[in-house]
Amino acid sequence: MQNDINTFQLSNGIRVLLKEIHTTPIISQWIWYRVGSRNEKRGFRGISHWVEHLQFKGTEKYPGEQLDQTISRVGGMWNAMTHLDWTTYYETLPAGEIDLALDLEADRMQNSIFDEEEINAERTVVMSELEGNENEPLFRLNSAIQAEAFHVHPYDHDVIGTLEDLQAMTRDQLFAYYRSHYQPANAILSIAGDFDTAILTRKIEHYFSPIPTQSNTPEEIPQEPVQKQEKRFEIKGPGDALYIQIAYRAPCADSREFFTLSVLDSLLAGPSPLAMFGGGSISNRTSRLYQALVEKDITVSVNGDIQATIDPFLHTFILTLNPNADSQKALQVFDEEIKKIQQEEIPAEEIERAIQQAEAMFAYGSENITNQAFWMGYSSIFADYNWYESYIQSLLAVTSSDIQTLVQNHFAVQNRTVGIYFPTREEGHHAEK
Repeated sequence: MQNDINTFQLSNGIRVLLKEIHTTPIISQWIWYRVGSRNEKRGFRGISHWVEHLQFKGTEKYPGEQLDQTISRVGGMWNAMTHLDWTTYYETLPAGEIDLALDLEADRMQNSIFDEEEINAERTVVMSELEGNENEPLFRLNSAIQAEAFHVHPYDHDVIGTLEDLQAMTRDQLFAYYRSHYQPANAILSIAGDFDTAILTRKIEHYFSPIPTQSNTPEEIPQEPVQKQEKRFEIKGPGDALYIQIAYRAPCADSREFFTLSVLDSLLAGPSPLAMFGGGSISNRTSRLYQALVEKDITVSVNGDIQATIDPFLHTFILTLNPNADSQKALQVFDEEIKKIQQEEIPAEEIERAIQQAEAMFAYGSENITNQAFWMGYSSIFADYNWYESYIQSLLAVTSSDIQTLVQNHFAVQNRTVGIYFPTREEGHHAEK
């Protein structure tokens, strides 16, 4: 696949990234809005995700019940996602149907109806989704970790929001949020596939240029102070496994340290799938934590996770144990492995293997046209497309000294939050075989 892209900005502020890929006659279009749970204040937690749901309820031109049929009829697929820093919608469909995708997204950027009846029906759907999530041990544990790790920054809550806020928000508040954030100056359009750039540019101008923009004053997001001491808590609830989540404060994606962290994450627990969309997986059997914890039957599994975010977020590890296992022993062995990283020089061949595995994971998340369109918009949220294009080179530039320096700061005990979920066997609750 060729790496040349064309970028430009419409007069109303929409940033456009185009990449011609003529391997198959399809096109993938993604429209990104710089709005997610990071933009939510108390009283409005979960509003970004709820508005995303409401964008599928239709406009006068594209009524909700017809939207899915319209895309399916031409052999396309579509969906949406809300995250910490962004909300995105995509359509991947035959190249000849790109006008449909362009018209649909331009229309719902400005003409979504927000019918009161639909809003109340979707309120029930989102609240049910939240209640279902709260029955999942890892959701409860992760939500508690975020709330404990952040007290100033809005990364303190999960994307789906809180029951209290979801019950209280009104139609006018939802619509005002949509009007404020779903506008040209806050949008990125990324398209990859089988098209002619000159022709597609004219189409984009036709559909999107008439949309009026609003002033787009950057929001003041309060930054979280440096954490000064370790935080620990315990949760009890239904389940068949004991979980330990260890979360360290992590650097933002648009920093050199993030690439060092990517290598360190790969070395310790196997590489994280940054793409969040499609791609394959890499075995973490050669990672240090797997060998120290899983191979020695102290835990059932171990996984790490880093995320590319605008502001510093979290580098987390999940240890899964049998219900009656010794959580303190697992933590002790985990800490011993961290101490080794802090005190001993990492062999060059181990660093090389960690980089190769991170490269492979990155390649799996970049292998098709939909992934390519994803990366153009995604990287533009927290950095720019050059971040994606130079990702491999940035990994290869990581040195043992870089890792050692990061480890001294990143894995300081005061820089982490630890949560333990203890399962309680409720009457009538049986473990699955």
